[in-house]
Amino acid sequence: MSWPLQQKIALVTGGGAGIGQSIARKLASMGATVVVTDMRLEAADQTKAQLTAQSPAHGAKKLNVTDREEVVRVFQEVVDEYGAIDILINNAGVSTMNTIENLTEKEWDFNFDVNIKGVFNCTQAVIPHMRKQGGGKIVNTASMAAKRAAPLLAHYTASKFAVLGFTQSAAIELAPLNITVNCVCPGFVKTSMQDRELEWEAGLRNMTPEQVKAEYITKTPLARLCTPDDVAKAVGFLASPEADFITGEALDITGGAHMM
Repeated sequence: MSWPLQQKIALVTGGGAGIGQSIARKLASMGATVVVTDMRLEAADQTKAQLTAQSPAHGAKKLNVTDREEVVRVFQEVVDEYGAIDILINNAGVSTMNTIENLTEKEWDFNFDVNIKGVFNCTQAVIPHMRKQGGGKIVNTASMAAKRAAPLLAHYTASKFAVLGFTQSAAIELAPLNITVNCVCPGFVKTSMQDRELEWEAGLRNMTPEQVKAEYITKTPLARLCTPDDVAKAVGFLASPEADFITGEALDITGGAHMM
């Protein structure tokens, strides 16, 4: 069996559920030692429990990506305990839904604080460690909304456009340090976050959640919702040696929905 990430240390933010949990499982299956972080330690511990069924080396830590001091402290703890952070997966993200006219400043700040400030905080914190190690890989979770307009999600869309722009700028700046920076852009992903969004969108558009979901599938040429495992496979590739000469990319995981 091939273990392309053997002896690599991967830190995953927002790893307690959904896409982050699937990414943690995928990286572990590729041989990496995974440190799962989440705002809720119990959620991170639950993911860790899934991983430690195969290896006791994996870890879990509480992490608020919007808290710069906590990010720096936790990243240093990981380096002290595991010796490195070879792979950083900036996956923590949030969403709310509203019309622009009714959008609140609190909603705007919440989306930007987690979705892009969190990516900035974690990327900045890992650079000194990756520089000492001679390189590393950073993969950010953006969204199909980073490439196309999404009504009722202007604030979320703006934050994900920012993730894409930050990814490309970081890729150029960090290339001399042998650090690659890429992002994945999932489409309509079947997660608990999507379940909430279906309820919100249905209410705002006078539809049922089932009608909204059916519309998502209709907009996807492969005629199904994206799964967290679909996203995790792409992240695993970008984190692997197979992607050593890929940087600044935004890989669509949309089943073709981005073309529609």
